[in-house]
Amino acid sequence: MAWIQEITFENAKGQLKRLYERVKGPNNNVDNVLSIHSLRPHTLVGHMGLYKNILHNSNNTLPKWYLETLGVYVSFLNQCDYCVAHHSAGLKRLLADDLKFEQIINCIQKDEAASYFDTKYLEGMRYAKKLTLSHHTITKMDIDVLREQDLTDGEILEINQVVSYFNYVNRTVVGLGVNTDGDIIGLSPNDSNDPDNWGHS
Repeated sequence: MAWIQEITFENAKGQLKRLYERVKGPNNNVDNVLSIHSLRPHTLVGHMGLYKNILHNSNNTLPKWYLETLGVYVSFLNQCDYCVAHHSAGLKRLLADDLKFEQIINCIQKDEAASYFDTKYLEGMRYAKKLTLSHHTITKMDIDVLREQDLTDGEILEINQVVSYFNYVNRTVVGLGVNTDGDIIGLSPNDSNDPDNWGHS
């Protein structure tokens, strides 16, 4: 599951057990990306607060499939197979369109976003790549380019936060050797109207 010790759902007690109860999926399954926090449960609180509000909050105005796509793309760039697997499955479920899903995954795998995305979403993908691989080169001009595509400052913030979150979680997963063994691929906290509902389904 990972290179450091983890506490299972069955062995969890106290705060950790209460958190596991909030994030669990079917059959008390807790994704390995979450159970990796078990030795320091307070970091799981921080992780889930970010994740839920950045990717699964009804106050976002960009389409959820696009935010999920950004997550898959960033994870691909970071060579994080764990997050690519989980969030590709989530994206496929969101789209409910096999052809569209295959087209998006194909352009991500070839790193050719221009082959699928229109200008507005394409510039978001370009910003995601730059923030992930060469963040030190970003200037105000990069934000101006996004504004020129009729992205509001709030939507630019959404893109920035999704990209930043996935860079964080990719490094958590890769840096601790987290794999998908025992996970149910593609579960997520789908109740976007309730930020306190962390249950995975």
